[in-house]
Amino acid sequence: MLRHVFAAALLTTLAITPLRSVAQAPADSAPKLLNATEAGAILPPSVFFRGQSATIQARNSGGVQFSKDALLLAALVDTSGYSSAVQQKYQAYLITESAIDIGDHRLAPGAYGFGFIANDQFIVMDIGGHDLFTRKSTHDANLRRPMPLQVLPAPSGHSWRLYAGRSFVEFALAPSAAR
Repeated sequence: MLRHVFAAALLTTLAITPLRSVAQAPADSAPKLLNATEAGAILPPSVFFRGQSATIQARNSGGVQFSKDALLLAALVDTSGYSSAVQQKYQAYLITESAIDIGDHRLAPGAYGFGFIANDQFIVMDIGGHDLFTRKSTHDANLRRPMPLQVLPAPSGHSWRLYAGRSFVEFALAPSAAR
């Protein structure tokens, strides 16, 4: 009898325990900005890119919870095990569960490497290290507290900015992905 009570208690606990720690979406289902603490709690400790694993820097992460079932997370990674050619381009990791638009480029749900590189350029690569696109980044001289990586809302209110220091690119949930 005691075994049945214990088994029932264990099953109840497992049924009500979430599998991952995700910040709750606001009741009005408006997108929610995730700070480094919130994003770092969701991100895995290491990520796969170009045949290797790299640890993430949770303190340098951020994201957006578009809806209950759709996140975008970004974090700087430790690229010390990669060649210098890869390190020049691959600085951070992006995971998106919904399609997003970065300028005139659409990213499907998935995992990507990215970096802010010379000549004010932003580059996105697939997890095999193949370049997908490059676009111009913008310098924000008015940003009060630049961080190595952060996500902030854009002034328009309909998009967000992915920053590395004072450089940023703006992104938005792709229209077909809006919920």
